Amino acid sequence: MRSNRRLKWVAAPLAVMLTVVLAGCTQQQLQGWMPGDGPDTTNHTSGIMGLWVTSWIVLLGVGAITWGLIIWAVIVYRRRKGQTGLPAQLRYNMPIETFFTAVPLILVLGFFAFTAQEQQKIEARADNPDVKVEVFGKRWAWDFNYLDEDVYYQGIQIQPDENSDVRGAVDQSTFPVLHLPVGKEVEIALESRDVIHSFWVIEFLYKKDMIPGKTNYMTFVPERIGEFEGKCAELCGEYHSMMLFKVKVESQEDYDAYIESLREEGKTGRVGGEYDANSNQPGVGVPTNESHED
Repeated sequence: MRSNRRLKWVAAPLAVMLTVVLAGCTQQQLQGWMPGDGPDTTNHTSGIMGLWVTSWIVLLGVGAITWGLIIWAVIVYRRRKGQTGLPAQLRYNMPIETFFTAVPLILVLGFFAFTAQEQQKIEARADNPDVKVEVFGKRWAWDFNYLDEDVYYQGIQIQPDENSDVRGAVDQSTFPVLHLPVGKEVEIALESRDVIHSFWVIEFLYKKDMIPGKTNYMTFVPERIGEFEGKCAELCGEYHSMMLFKVKVESQEDYDAYIESLREEGKTGRVGGEYDANSNQPGVGVPTNESHED
């Protein structure tokens, strides 16, 4: 009876403390300090954040149990005053050995299963996306082809801000900007004009390589209007750090107005592989047997 009362005196303050701590968590803490203002940036970000935060909770629980067992063993089996020699040695404790074999196996299989499940959702291509965009990475900027609307945008490398006193400041007006309509299913075809790049919109919590001669795809639904930062996430040369861009998610009306502005500027058609820098790939420019003269 007395032990139950002691347990209540310990459990009640602990419950109050946990309630206060959890109630005081900021949005950044609730989403595991991942970038973004919430889980609704795209249709994939909620699942990614959930997998990340849940994994950390499980791992912190495993860490607490492990440290608790270590401290318990140190206290319980410490050498008492007046004792000499080693304490009684234990071997072949089957329950403990089974526990420490089964639990890591279950954790690894669980992490693998949930990660594969989330990855399958992210990698699934849409049968009929609302918007199709082709993105070319190039040293050190970006080209965007809006395939359904038959218009394009060619970016330049961002330029330093000559009017700023801040060292390393860049001119925001020179950023390449990819425009997308909110709430529409978007498929982005990723290409490279020269070396391996990586297309990364930070708050979308996903990035994908752009490999010369190979097309990769990203499919998602942008769910929140706003401007999001993007960058190349693969070291691609001297000015890799300047290979930045922005994604502007906007209403359908604003998106249509932007597409029309490109059309009025004469930027119609598609800027394709004819501008690739890799003219020395195997097989390029090799004469055929018909054109060979003895």
